[in-house]
Amino acid sequence: MEQALIYVVPALGLVGLIVMAIKSAWVTKQETGDKNMMELAGYIADGAMAFLKAEWKVLSYFAVIAVILLAWSGTAVETSSPVIAISFLIGAVFSAFAGYIGMNIATKANVRTTQAARTSLKHALKVSFTGGSVMGLGVAGLAVLGLGSLFILFYHLYVQSVGAGVNGLEMEKALEVLAGFSLGAESIALFARVGGGIYTKAADVGADLVGKVEAGIPEDDVRNPATIADNVGDNVGDVAGMGADLFGSYVATILATMVLGREIVSIDNFGGIAPILLPMVLAGLGIVFSILGMFFVTIKNDKGDVQHALNMGNWSSIVFTGIASFFVVKYMLPETLSIRGYDFTNMDVFYAIILGLLVGTLMSIITEYYTAMGKRPVKSIIDQSATGHATNIIAGLAVGMESTVLPILVLAGGIMGSYAFAGLYGVAIAAAGMMATTAMQLAIDAFGPIADNAGGIAEMSQLPEEVRERTDILDAVGNTTAASGKGFAIASAALTSLALFAAFVGVAGIDAIDIFKAPVLAALFVGGMIPFIFSSLAIAAVGRAAMDMVNEVRRQFREIPGIMEYKAKPEYDKCVEISTKASLREMLLPGAIALITPILVGFGFKDVFEQVSSAEMLGGLLAGVTVSGVLMGMFQSNAGGAWDNAKKSFEKGVEINGEMYYKKSEPHKASVTGDTVGDPFKDTSGPSMNILIKLMSIVALVIAPHISQSPHSGAMSDKVEIKKEINYEDGKKVVTETIKQIKTVD
Repeated sequence: MEQALIYVVPALGLVGLIVMAIKSAWVTKQETGDKNMMELAGYIADGAMAFLKAEWKVLSYFAVIAVILLAWSGTAVETSSPVIAISFLIGAVFSAFAGYIGMNIATKANVRTTQAARTSLKHALKVSFTGGSVMGLGVAGLAVLGLGSLFILFYHLYVQSVGAGVNGLEMEKALEVLAGFSLGAESIALFARVGGGIYTKAADVGADLVGKVEAGIPEDDVRNPATIADNVGDNVGDVAGMGADLFGSYVATILATMVLGREIVSIDNFGGIAPILLPMVLAGLGIVFSILGMFFVTIKNDKGDVQHALNMGNWSSIVFTGIASFFVVKYMLPETLSIRGYDFTNMDVFYAIILGLLVGTLMSIITEYYTAMGKRPVKSIIDQSATGHATNIIAGLAVGMESTVLPILVLAGGIMGSYAFAGLYGVAIAAAGMMATTAMQLAIDAFGPIADNAGGIAEMSQLPEEVRERTDILDAVGNTTAASGKGFAIASAALTSLALFAAFVGVAGIDAIDIFKAPVLAALFVGGMIPFIFSSLAIAAVGRAAMDMVNEVRRQFREIPGIMEYKAKPEYDKCVEISTKASLREMLLPGAIALITPILVGFGFKDVFEQVSSAEMLGGLLAGVTVSGVLMGMFQSNAGGAWDNAKKSFEKGVEINGEMYYKKSEPHKASVTGDTVGDPFKDTSGPSMNILIKLMSIVALVIAPHISQSPHSGAMSDKVEIKKEINYEDGKKVVTETIKQIKTVD
C-alpha cells in the first residue's frame, strides 16, 4: 500500500505536464494574424528570451557558489549530506524551467489572443486563459514531480536502506536534504521576481511618463520606443517571475508540512509516513481538480462576465479539493495523532485543510474588493484625482494601508483556528490545502499579462476599435485577478513561514523565543526592518532604470525625425537593452540580503551570549521579517492594483461630482501619476515580500542543524531516545509504549 501511494504523487505531476503539453499544442495551432502583428510579437518574444538567457547566465554563477558551499556544509553535521547541493541544483533548474514554460507560451498566446479578439471576446478568453493554464499546470506539475521523485529517492537512500524508523534522525536527514530543493527553487524565484519586476516597471514607467504624459499618445502606441520593452516586461515580470515565485511557494509549503509531519508517530497503512505524504497527495490531487475547474472558464458571448467565468473555475477547483480531502484524510491518517504534546484527530486535520481553503478564498475576495473597478476603494482614488496628482497619491496610500486590516484578521483567525484543530501540523496543512489549487490560481494570474500583451499588439497594429475594447475587458479583469493572486500568495506565505518557523525551532533545538531577552528583541527589530530596506532597494532600482528609459525615449523623439508621423521606426532594441542591464544589475543586492542575513545572524552570534543562543536570535529575526513582510506585501500590492484600475476607469469615462471625465483630462493625468507610483509597488517590491519571508525561513531551516544547541535536540530526539530504551527492555512492545511515552516527555 505504501509503495503504491508514494509513486502516485510524481505520477500526478506527470498528468499535469501531459495536459499542459496538450493545451500548449492547441494554443500554438491558433491563428497568428497578419505580418505586422507577427513582427511585433516577434520583437516581444526575442526581447523576453534575450532577458531570460542573460538572467540565467548571472544566476548560474550564483548557483555554482551555492552548490559548493552546500556540499561542504553537508559534511559538517550528521543530519545533512553533500547530496543537498544536488537537491539545490535540481530545485534551481526546475524553478528556472517553470519560468521558461510560462514565458514561452505567453509570447505565443499574446498575438493569438489579439487575432482571436478580432472575432469574439469568447474566443479571446479561451486562447488567453488556455495560455495561462499551460503555465499553471507546468509549474504545479514540475513541483509535484520533482518533490515527489526526490522524496522517494531520499526516503529509500537514507531511511529504508538502513532499516530506520520514520520518526528518527534518518528521516530528518532525508527531509533536510530535500530542503535543498526548496532552497534552490526559492533562491531563483527571488532573483527572477525582483529582476523581472525591475525590468517591467522601468519600461512601463518610462513609456508612461514620456509617451502618455508628455507626448499625449496612447499607452501602447507603436511610435513609443519603450512600448516593446514594456510588453517584454509583462512577460519577464508577471509571467516568468511569477511562475518561478509560485513554484517556490508551492514547494516550500509542501516541504514545511512534511518536516512537521515527521514529528508525528502514525500507526497507518503506509509505514508511518502518512502525515509526511499527505501534503504531496493533496498537491497532486489539486492538479487534477484544477484541470477539471478549467472547463468552467467560458462565456456565452461578448456580453459575458469574464470575471464570473474565472471565479467559477477557481471556486469549483477549490470545492472539488475540499470534498476530496475528506476521503483522503480518512483513508490515510489514523484516528488519533499527536505533535509536540498536542493531541488531535484525522477529522481535525480535514477541518484545518478546509479552513486553509476558506482563508485563501476570503483573501482573494477581499483583495478583489480593494482593487477592482467600480468598488468603493478604487472610486475613492478616482474622486480624489479631481483635485490633482497629490490627492490621488494620498488616496492610493490610504487604500493600501486600509487593505491590510481585513486580510490580517482573516489570516490571524486562520492561524488560530488551524492551530486549535491540529496544532502546528494544522497550520502547515492549512497552507498546503490553500496551495493545492496553485495550477488554477496561476492560470488565472498568467492570463492577465497575456491579455495585456494582446491589447498592446492590437494598439501597435492599429486594429479596429472593437478589438482593443475586447482585449481591454480581458486586461481589466487580469489586473484584478493579478492583485487577488498576490493577496493569495502573501497569505499562503504567512502560513508557510509559520510552519517553516516551527520546523526550524524543532531542528534547532530551542523550546521558545523569549523577546524579553535583549539580543532576541534586537534581532526582532532587525527582522522587521529588512522588508523596508528590501522594498527601498527594489523601488529605487525601478526609479533609476526608469530615468534611463525616459532619457532614451526623449532622445529618440528628439533625434529621429518622422517617428510621430509614422515615417520612421523607433529603436526598440535600445530600450530593451536598458531594462535588461538595469534589472540584472539591480536584482543582486536585494537577493543577497535575503540569503545572507540569516547566515550572518545564525553563525555570527553563535556562542556570543551565554544565556541566548544564535538559534533563538535567528528565530526573533524570522518573526520580525514575517510580520513586517506580510504587511508590506499586502499594502504595496493592493495600493498598486487600486491605482492601476483607477487609471483604467477613465478609459470608459468616470463621473466625479456630476461631471464626466475621460482620457487626457486633468483627473486622468493625475491617475496616470498614481499608477506610475504604484507600478513598482504592485509588480516589483510588493510581490517579492512573500518570497523574501519564505526564503529566509528556508535558509534558517537549512542551517539549523549547524547552529543547534545540542547535536540532536528537539522533540523528536526525546522520542528516539525513548524508543531505544524500550527496545532494550522489551522489544515486542515498541510501538505501543512509544505512543504512551511521547505525551509525558513532550
